[in-house]
Amino acid sequence: MTALLYEKRDGIAYITLNRPHVHNAIDPEMMVRLAEAWQDFDADDGVRVAIVTGAGERAFSAGADLGRLIPLLTGARQPEDEWDRRVLAERRLMDAALMRRRPIYKPVIAAINGFCLAGGTELALATDIRIAAEHATLGLSEVQRALVPGGGSMVRLPRQVPYCKAMEILLVGEPVPAQEAYRFGLVNYVVPLSELMTTAERFARRIAQNGPLAVRKIKEAVLRTSGLPLADAFRIEDEVAREVFASEDAREGPRAFMEKRPPQYKGR
Repeated sequence: MTALLYEKRDGIAYITLNRPHVHNAIDPEMMVRLAEAWQDFDADDGVRVAIVTGAGERAFSAGADLGRLIPLLTGARQPEDEWDRRVLAERRLMDAALMRRRPIYKPVIAAINGFCLAGGTELALATDIRIAAEHATLGLSEVQRALVPGGGSMVRLPRQVPYCKAMEILLVGEPVPAQEAYRFGLVNYVVPLSELMTTAERFARRIAQNGPLAVRKIKEAVLRTSGLPLADAFRIEDEVAREVFASEDAREGPRAFMEKRPPQYKGR
């Protein structure tokens, strides 16, 4: 059984963490396959949005596999197969798997179907829209194991939720129920498990109908301007806007609206 499922349908990429017997914990194979899936998604102009979720009904991901991945990274376990060797030899794969340092400007939706802890939450924090099942929990438990969430969360979380809530999650390490996560803005919606994927797909399909260049450039502007002084941020916004307004799609969108027909976007 492959540790990750990756398929593309109707302009949507579906990425499924596929180790349900261990709550979809991230082992070296999953780490490598996840990095490769994101790279393919980013490069494929025919795919406009991605949904990432976990196999089964119990877990999105419980985080890094404490028996496989973490001992390998700390040197407590020697590499045993090609996946182990690739993780150690290509450290960029860990950043790519968590969309860290190499940003993806296409939108990513998380369908959080249960436990979303440690590395699972790190992955979720790299997504743009988050739908959680009612029984889901999120949290960064690394500190309880004398570790740190070094996959982006020490930087991303305080930028996404109120400072004091971010510090509680980081320093205490206790899981947060989905409804509480919704109240302070860590997830967009909480829905019954039976509606989780249909809700995620509804957002994905709507995004896929929008101008693909505009969608990518909006996300690019948001990521590139994060934390910058306003003057610098506005220069990037101007750059992005000029590129979009000079595109074929920017002419097609208003024209299709006036002609009362569906737009035919080309992404350029």
